Formats: sequence, C-alpha cells, structure tokens
Amino acid sequence: MKESHALGPTDPPLRDITLGELLAEAASQRPDRPALIAGAPDPGGRRQWTYAELYADALAVARALAEEFEQGERVAVWAGNVPEWVILEFAAALAGLVLVTVNPSFQARELRYVLTQSRASGLLVQRDCRGNPLLEHAGRVRGECPELRSVTCLDDWDALLARGRASRAALPSVRPGDPVMIQYTSGTTGFPKGALLHHRGLINVALHSADRQGLGEGGALVNPMPLFHTSGCGLLVLGAVGARATLILPEQFEPGLMLELIETYRAKNLMGVPTMLVAMLEHPDFKRRDLSSIAVIGSGAATVPTALVQRLERELDAPFVIAFGQTECSPTATNTLPGDSIEDKANTVGPPMPHTEAKIVDPETGATVPVGTLGEFCTRGYHVMLEYFDMPEATEQTIDADGWLHTGDLCTMDERGYCSVEGRLKDMIIRGGENIYPREIEEALFRHPSVGEVAVVGLPDARWGEEIGAFLRPAPGAELDREALFAYLRRELSAQKTPRLWFAVEAFPLTGSGKIQKFRLRELWQAGQYPPLG
Repeated sequence: MKESHALGPTDPPLRDITLGELLAEAASQRPDRPALIAGAPDPGGRRQWTYAELYADALAVARALAEEFEQGERVAVWAGNVPEWVILEFAAALAGLVLVTVNPSFQARELRYVLTQSRASGLLVQRDCRGNPLLEHAGRVRGECPELRSVTCLDDWDALLARGRASRAALPSVRPGDPVMIQYTSGTTGFPKGALLHHRGLINVALHSADRQGLGEGGALVNPMPLFHTSGCGLLVLGAVGARATLILPEQFEPGLMLELIETYRAKNLMGVPTMLVAMLEHPDFKRRDLSSIAVIGSGAATVPTALVQRLERELDAPFVIAFGQTECSPTATNTLPGDSIEDKANTVGPPMPHTEAKIVDPETGATVPVGTLGEFCTRGYHVMLEYFDMPEATEQTIDADGWLHTGDLCTMDERGYCSVEGRLKDMIIRGGENIYPREIEEALFRHPSVGEVAVVGLPDARWGEEIGAFLRPAPGAELDREALFAYLRRELSAQKTPRLWFAVEAFPLTGSGKIQKFRLRELWQAGQYPPLG
C-alpha cells in the first residue's frame, strides 16, 4: 500500500438477520442455557433467564408493544442496566419499533430534548436510577413532548408481560436493513445527534468483534458498559447472544463487584473503557480475586495508554484487544487481534473490520493521503448508520455522497492497513500556529508513577491562541509535583509540547460511555473550578 486506503477481510461472512431472529436462533439451539443474569451485589437478588425464557418474555413484551404502537414508531427506554432493558431491546425489534436509548443520568431538560427530537411515541422508564428520580422527571416533561402518548413505569413490568402473553397481536415482518435504534451521540462535543442504526449493522459488528476476540461459543461475559450505548446493548448483548453465552449484567459499574462477578461466573472477558480498567486495577480486590478465567481483555471508546496495555497483559496473562469507532458505525470500525504484537496493541487500533473499508483523508481537500500521513479517519460499509434522525444537514456533513462516514478522528495508517489514533480534529491544539496533538503528551504523562489519569486540553490564551493544559488525577497514595512532572516531560518531549498550565482533579467529567469530556473540562476551567497545581 502507498495510499492510506484499506479493505477489511471477507470472512466471516455477513449475516442478514434481525435482532429478533438472532435471539430466536439462540433459543432454538440452546433453550436451557442461562442467557441473562442480573449481577446484583447481593447474590440472592441475581435473577436469571434461560434463552428459552428470554425469548418468551421478549415475544410477550413485543406483542404488548404491537398493540399500542405502529411499526416504525419510536419508543424510548430510560433505565439503568436492568434485565428488563435487554428484554425491551429484543421486544422492540420484534415489534418493528425503533428503540430510543436514554442516558439514565439525564435530567428533565435533557429527557425532553431526546423525546421531542426523536418524536418518541412511548417511554418505558425505571422509577429511579442511582438517586435520579426518572419517573418524576418524565411526569414533569410529558406534556411538553407533543408526540408522546404513553409512559410506562418498569414497576408495572409483570402487568406488561401478562398483557403480552394474553395478546393475539400479530408481529410485523422486519428486515435486516430496517432501523432498530436511535442512540444520542453528545459524546465529547456536547451537541446531541440521534444516530439511526439498523439491525444488520449492530448484529454483524457484534458478531465480528466477538470473532476477532476469539471468544468462541458459550461461557460467561460480564457487561460493565451502559446499555444506552452501542458497546453495552450492541457489542456485548448481541455478541453474547451470537455466542450463546451467559451475559452477566451489573446494574452499574463498580470495580469490586465486577471483579467478584468475573470470579464467581468464570467470565471469559474483562471489558471496559480505560477509566473502568484503571479502577479495577487500583481496587484492593484485584490481587485477591481469581481472574484466571479471563481469555481476552478488551477496551475502546477512548485512547488506551501503552503502559495500561502492557500492565494488563502482564498481570492477567491474557491478550488485549482494542476497538475503535463511534456510535455512527455501530460502533466499531477497526479492531486489533489477540495475536497482534504488543507494539501493534499499544500503538495502533488494528485494521478495518470484515466487509468494511477505511481511508485517511486530508481534512481540507478530502484527498486520500499517503501511508503514514496524518489525516481524518473515514469508514464505509454495512456498519454505517442510516442517518442522524431528522437532521439532514448534519447527516450530509458526516456521510458523503460516496457513503464514507467522516469520523472527525485524526489517524495515520501503515502499509498493512493498521491505523493509529492521534486525537480528534476538534481536540487538536493550535498553539502559536503549530499543531499539537494531545495523545502524545497524555501517553507520556500516564507513564509517570504519580499519574492515575490524564487529559490534555487546549485552553484559550490571548498571546498564543491556545495554551496546553494538563488535568491530572493522582495515582492512589501519590502526590502530584508540578515541577517534577514538568522536568519529566521535558526529558520526553520538545518544549512546545510541554504544558504550561497544570491542574489536579479528583474525578473527570465523563460521557455515559466513560470518555473524558474535554469540552466540560474547558468550561469548568473557564468557570474557575480548577485552581492551578502548586
């Protein structure tokens, strides 16, 4: 290769099925195998379903929904990681509905935006989630959402099931290319857009990701990712069903509980965004738990520091794989393989997924750049979303006339098609006319023993346009020394890449999927909430 354009492999083949058909297959082939277990902190509260039971409940709820909603209507789910969420995912798909996923940390104003923008006809809502009174918020905004005609509390789940079991409602014909979900991608930029996803994209990305990780059939998988995000309800839920595995679903991420669930159920996977993996590594139970069942360690959604990859592989004796993509591509565009070298796992995000293609383009001209040249990552294939729901201009800006999804990520590609992520176009710092990429600085700082987590952000500056700001969370038991960190970086990087502004933080503002919200760091800094590190 001389140009940065690569095709993914043609194996394994694409599957042209729907979410409902995927679950029906699993129920037919492995009816008595445990499919879903609620990973409650109290083992006595761990409800579970076999594949036959999960499919039966999904069919019943689908019929109840079909009595109330027309095919193609949008129905929102607002809840934490509870088993009813998973059942609703399949039930809505069987009923030909589009499931609108809502972050359970949202407040009333944010809920109103999502319900109104998606033109949702129904809402199924948990009473409260981690102290957030979801049902109360829903009641407050219900009259302000013109197309919303139904609100159902998940406390009434048994009645919903009973109504569906007694129903004679016919379920519609659903096709793999039909829309099945709207996921809102406020991400790290703050402006919510609803990515309209289809059955084919979500299913095949999940199946091919599991295949690349070498997970095989059966066993148990623990899902720490939020269900309202494609990694939670797509990669892990659909990946588990495709593998006929048992999905363990903790209601929220808690590192000690995650470690206990992995040990108890002999889980094959340790999955999570870097913030989760760091929290598990730092937990006192990490050394005490038997984690020998882990066959693969997986991460994505954010840059994974090299030192973290090396430490996890060393301490768990399992291969690390890194996924890269975004919600708009269902959500994975590239993925490393377990057999890749440590250099590839630490420095790249792998080659394109099967049946997809990737290229790196000049952000100004759109031309494909030579191998090794930095540019914007673009991807094309079955996995690309249908559109941003009801946002034609935003869709046109993101998916070009040839079907390429422009991600806004700055990457390079080598001659094998392996891609490396340098940051986001919007994260790039322009200091005195010079382009500076935060990832290189973050990687260097993460290697320092006093640093637990780091985010490097461009901050407004009257003289330079932008100045480099380093926001640091100290490692457990460590203290941050600004002068020592400055001197350390000067030995690692050139002067213009060394931050002049340093801040200590107790915790980072995160998206629902665990990405650090750099725009919020910038806003909070401008509001004076981060005093300089002494």
